[in-house]
Amino acid sequence: MEEWKASLENLKNPIAHWQMFLSFRGKDTRDSFTGFLYQALRQGGFKTFLDNEGLQTGEQIASSLKDAIETSRLSIVVLSENYANSAWCLDELVKIFECAELKNQLVWPIFYKVDPSDIRHLRKNYGKAMAHHEKILGVHSEKVQKWKSALLKVSDLSGKHYKTGYEYEFIQKIVEDAKHIENRLQIELEDHRRCQAN
Repeated sequence: MEEWKASLENLKNPIAHWQMFLSFRGKDTRDSFTGFLYQALRQGGFKTFLDNEGLQTGEQIASSLKDAIETSRLSIVVLSENYANSAWCLDELVKIFECAELKNQLVWPIFYKVDPSDIRHLRKNYGKAMAHHEKILGVHSEKVQKWKSALLKVSDLSGKHYKTGYEYEFIQKIVEDAKHIENRLQIELEDHRRCQAN
């Protein structure tokens, strides 16, 4: 629980439409870890945004994803081996940190079979991915610099680490932590209402 460094203030977004936004690399974890995490969060009572969940026919996906991030209480970022290969994922990550800074939203990183130091120092697949982006967009591209900054920020956050073991136990712990935070928030909000009523 402590490793999330969760603040109740981050969850007090009165205009939140979604409780959680899941950012992930589809090819890596859509049909495995992230798919199972999504189902567990939904079963746990959390309104969770995944890909095109909740999109209306004809909507622009990029715009809808940005709206979903802006109207979420917190974002769970599943950092897998090929996360940085996707410009889409990196754009999401930049938007997530914009909302974290401007709207005090919470960011929960999950380091899924990756080492945070490899993300921080752009090594292994993360280094290869960024070199590819730099080749296409230019080393000094503003977009590339924003992506690097977002990766540095997320790698510096205290998060959950998964390498081996039973995924369902790991996922259950995430859901339990989320419920604990929501329960604390509910108690605090009820205390606040009672104080206002007196």
